Amino acid sequence: MPSLSLASRQVRILLVVAAAVVVLLVVYVFAALSSGGTARSGTVVGGVDISGMTPEEAAAAVSAQTAPRLDKQLRVRAEGLTFRIKPSQAGLSVDAMASVEPAFGRVWNPIALLTSADLDLPLVPAVDETALANEVTQIADAIARPAVEPRIVMRDGTARVKEGQPGQSLDAAQMTTNLQEAFLLPRKPLQAPIDVVPPVISPEATDEAIALARAAVSAPVTVQAGPVQAILTGEEIGRSLTFTSEGATLVPQLNGAELHRAIADELASVETPGRDATFRIRKGVPRIVSSKVGRGVEDDELATAVAGVIGNPVGDRTATVSVGLREPSLTTADAAQLGVKEKISSFTQNYPYAAYRSQNIGQAAERINGTLLMPGETFSLNDTILERTVENGYTTGYVVGEGGVFREDLGGGVSASATTTWTGAFYAGMERVQTIAHSIWISRYEPGLEATVAWGVFDLKFRNDSPTAVFITAGTTPTSMTVSFWGTKQYERIEAESGPRTGIVAFSKVYNESPDCEPQSGIDGFTITVDRVFYQDGAEVRREPITTRYKPAPQVICDKKPKKKGDRPGQQGETDFGPGVDAGQASDGASDAAGAESTATDEPQPSEKPSEKPSEKPSEKPSEKPDRRPSAEPDVFLN
Repeated sequence: MPSLSLASRQVRILLVVAAAVVVLLVVYVFAALSSGGTARSGTVVGGVDISGMTPEEAAAAVSAQTAPRLDKQLRVRAEGLTFRIKPSQAGLSVDAMASVEPAFGRVWNPIALLTSADLDLPLVPAVDETALANEVTQIADAIARPAVEPRIVMRDGTARVKEGQPGQSLDAAQMTTNLQEAFLLPRKPLQAPIDVVPPVISPEATDEAIALARAAVSAPVTVQAGPVQAILTGEEIGRSLTFTSEGATLVPQLNGAELHRAIADELASVETPGRDATFRIRKGVPRIVSSKVGRGVEDDELATAVAGVIGNPVGDRTATVSVGLREPSLTTADAAQLGVKEKISSFTQNYPYAAYRSQNIGQAAERINGTLLMPGETFSLNDTILERTVENGYTTGYVVGEGGVFREDLGGGVSASATTTWTGAFYAGMERVQTIAHSIWISRYEPGLEATVAWGVFDLKFRNDSPTAVFITAGTTPTSMTVSFWGTKQYERIEAESGPRTGIVAFSKVYNESPDCEPQSGIDGFTITVDRVFYQDGAEVRREPITTRYKPAPQVICDKKPKKKGDRPGQQGETDFGPGVDAGQASDGASDAAGAESTATDEPQPSEKPSEKPSEKPSEKPSEKPDRRPSAEPDVFLN
C-alpha cells in the first residue's frame, strides 16, 4: 500500500506545517499584543533615545534631558534693543507625555516587530497663553511709539507746519507665533515684527489747515463794535488761533477771550467790566466771590465773527459784533448751588529746586489755579496750561528722550504739575479718562500714582462724575507744588493700595562718546498695580485697579564701550533688556532697583537761593550742572 503510506506522510507534513503556522501566529499575536508597553529600539524623541522605556520613563527622560537646552534664553531684537526671555517665565515648556505618546501603541507589522524602529519624533510644546501674552506685552510696551500727528504752529504771526511722524507697534500675534516656534529650535536672535503706525491726519487735511492759518494772519481784521472800530493784527489773531485734531482733520479754533484782551483798550469806551462768580478759600473754607453784570462785546460772538472773515482777502476782513450786556456765565446765585463747600482732597509733590522747575511748574500752577469743573465736565491739563513755548512763559529743562535717556527741551518739569494734579484728582474721586505714567520710574514719585503729558501726543484728563462742581486751587513754593480739590465729598475716604513690583527688567548700559553726552544712573523697569479703594460708612464700596508698566532706563556712560572678546562690528551701544523676573525671586534685581532709587535723584546742583520771579526768557542752561547728571524729571514720553 505505497500510495496510502505516501498520503499519510503528506498529511503529517501538512499537520506539522499547520502547527508551525499556528505557533508562529500565536507568537506573532502575543508579540503584537505585548508591543506598545515600551518604546521600540531606535526610538528618539527630541534627540533623546527612549528605547525600551515605558511611557512614564520616556516622559521623564525627555523632560530631564531637553530642559537645559530648551530653557536657554530667547533673544528678541528691535532697533538696538535686545530683550532676553526665559522660556519658563514666558509660559513655554515641553509636553513630555504628548511628545512620547506616538512612540507607544501596538505594532501589527510583523517586519516592524523584528526590526528596530528608527523613529525620530518631534517635541510637542506646551504654552501658558497668559504668561506668554504678558511677556509679549512687555516687549510691545517697550517698542510702541505712537504716531505724532502734524500740527499747525503759530509763532510771531507766522504759521508753519510741524510735520507728523509715523509711530510703530509690535505685531503681537506674529511675535507670539515666532516665540513658540523659536522655543524648540537652536537659539539665535529673533527680529521683532514691527508695524508702522501712520498719523491719522492726512497731508490734504494739513495743507488745508495751513492754508487757512496763513490766510488768517496775512492781514488785519477790523472789528466793528457799535460806533467803535478796533484792529486785530495778524500776530494777535495768530496768538488766539489753534487747531485741534478731530478724526482725520485739523479744526481751527479762536480764543475769544484772547481776542478780546488784544482790543480791550480800543473797546474801553463802549464797555463796562463785569465778572463771573468764583470762589476764594478763606481760612480753609470756600467763599463765593460775587458776579457782576458788565457791558460790551461777548467773547464767543467775537470769536465767531472773526472766524467768519479770517479766510477772506484784504478789503473783506471786517467782523461786526454787537455791544450789549455781558451777563456773567456764572452768577452768584448759580455759584451758591454748585456744592463747593469743603475740601475734598489735597496733594503736595516735592522736588529739588531748579530755576527751570520754578518757572515751568509755576506757569502751570498759575493756569490750573481757579479752575471750576462743573458736573460731567472733563479737565484737560494740556488745554489748561497751554503749549510749552517761550511765548507762553515756559523755559528749557530736562525731559525723557528716546530710550529713557534724558535730554533738554521746552517745558521740562511740567510733569510735576501733572503728577500733583492727577494725585489730587485720584483722592478726590475724579473719573480717570486719560493718564499716562512716565515711561521710566522717577524715584520722587509714588510708582503707579503719577502722570505726565506731552503736547500733541497725549494728555492728562479726568472727569468730574459727581453731582456737584469741583473748584481746583494750585500753588507752588520753590521746591513743591500743591493742588487741592474743593466741593462736596461723595465718599468717606479714598485710599491707594499698592501691589508688589513684578516683571522686573534690569537696566542696561549705554556707551555714548558724543560731546553732548549726559551721564545718568540706570533704573530697573517693572510692573505695578495700584488700587484706588473707595470707602463709605467704614466699608469698602468700590475698587479700581490701575496697572502701570515702567521701562528700564539705561545707565548712560559717556565713554567708549570697552571691547570684549568676540564683539562684532555694530554691537556697541546696543541696549540689552534682561528677562522678566518675579519680584520675590529677584533679590539682586530688587537691590538694583533700590540702588536706582537712591541714585536717580542725584540732581544738578541748584543755585544758592531761588530767584524771586521766573526769568523773562529761557536761559541757555536751565541750571548749573557741575556733575553733568540730569535731573530725573521727564515731561515727554517719546521712547
